[in-house]
Amino acid sequence: MIIKDNNENKYFIEDINKFKHHLYCFHTFNGKANFSVHEENGYCFTVTTKLLDEVNKFIKNNKK
Repeated sequence: MIIKDNNENKYFIEDINKFKHHLYCFHTFNGKANFSVHEENGYCFTVTTKLLDEVNKFIKNNKK
């Protein structure tokens, strides 16, 4: 999955399930985005409902 960071730079997520797990463990409250900033490999992402929805949709649409 490729997403854009806070500066509109494209970032390739190598392990989408690991990325999702981290977001839900550290950047949500009661399963909802807490709008904190996740930093990964020099890229910063504000964790929003939209980001979580995009990650979940990608995983759902790419199950094997």
